[in-house]
Amino acid sequence: MGIRIAVAGASGYAGGELLRLLAGHPEFDLVAATAHSQAGQRVDAVHPHLTGLDLTLAETTPDVLADADLVFLALPHGESAAIAAQLPAGARVVDLGADHRLADSAAWASYYGGPHAGTWTYGLPELPGQRERIAAATRVANTGCYAAATILALAPLIAAGVAQPADVVVVAASGTSGAGRAAKAHLLGSEVMGDLSPYKVGAHQHVPEIKQATGATGLSFTPVLAPMPRGILATVTALPAAEEDPRSVLAQAYADSPFVHVLPEGRWPHTAATLGANSCHLQAGVDIDSGRLIVVAALDNLGKGAAGQAVQNANLMFGLPETTGLSVWGTAP
Repeated sequence: MGIRIAVAGASGYAGGELLRLLAGHPEFDLVAATAHSQAGQRVDAVHPHLTGLDLTLAETTPDVLADADLVFLALPHGESAAIAAQLPAGARVVDLGADHRLADSAAWASYYGGPHAGTWTYGLPELPGQRERIAAATRVANTGCYAAATILALAPLIAAGVAQPADVVVVAASGTSGAGRAAKAHLLGSEVMGDLSPYKVGAHQHVPEIKQATGATGLSFTPVLAPMPRGILATVTALPAAEEDPRSVLAQAYADSPFVHVLPEGRWPHTAATLGANSCHLQAGVDIDSGRLIVVAALDNLGKGAAGQAVQNANLMFGLPETTGLSVWGTAP
C-alpha cells in the first residue's frame, strides 16, 4: 500500500486532471474521490477519458476524506476552508482553490469577499527557498493558473533588480477550462469559437497573489478568454531597472528547475507545446521602441497551473522527487 490520496471536487476539470495524474503515479494510491451534484456516479461516467478507473464519486464530507494521508481540495473558491478545518490535524492538504493563498486579509476582502481563512505555505516550488518550505509543510496553497505563468515570468527579474516593480503590465489569454465546468452561456462553443474577449478587466482576483509573490507594486492585468479548451499564454512587460539581458536572468534562475524551460534564442512559447505537461515555457527580450522588458510564458492551466502543480507540491511534502508521476513534455499534435 502506497501513500493514500483523496480528491475533493473530482468532477471538475482540475479534479479530473488530478485523477488522471494520480492514476499513473507510482507512489500514490487514489482511495477516494468526491463530488457534489455528481456524487454516486462512476468516475469514468463523469470523465470518459478515464475509462477503466474503478472508482465511484462520494459525497464531499470530512469523514470520506479523513483516512487519506493527503487530500487535494479542488473546490470552488471559498469552499475549501470549511472542509480543511474538519480534517485531522496530521493530514496533509493541498488546496487548489484561493482560500489560503493570500497573506493580506484586506486583499482577500477586496477581491474575493467574506472572511479570510488564513494563510498556508505558498505552493510554487520554483520561488527561492520555497521547495524547502513546501517539504516541511502539512498545508499548502496551490497557485492560481494565471498567477503561475505571470510569477514564473516576472519574479526573477524583480528579485535581480532588472525589472522595475512599479509598472508591470500583463495580458494573458486562457482556454475555457480555466472558467470551470459549470454550464455558462458565455462558454458555449458557439459563443467562444472564433472570438476573443476580455473579462474582469482591472479587477482580476489573481492580482494580489501575483504582487505578493513577485514584489510588484503596480500591476495592470487583463485576462482574455481564448477559443481553446486549455492553455495560458501570458505576455508580461515591465520597465528595465538595469542593463542586463532578461533571458539570461531567467535562465540562471531556473537552471535547476525541471519544469521551467527558457527556450532557445528566437523561439517563442506557444500553448500547444505544454498541453498535458507540468511545464512552463519562457522567452524574454526587449522592445526596441519602448525599451520595456518582455517575457512570454506558456503553460497548461490544468497542468502547471493547477493539477500538475498540486502533484509536484505533494511529491515534495512526502520527500519524493518533485518530478515523480509528472511529465515535462507535452502532447502533439
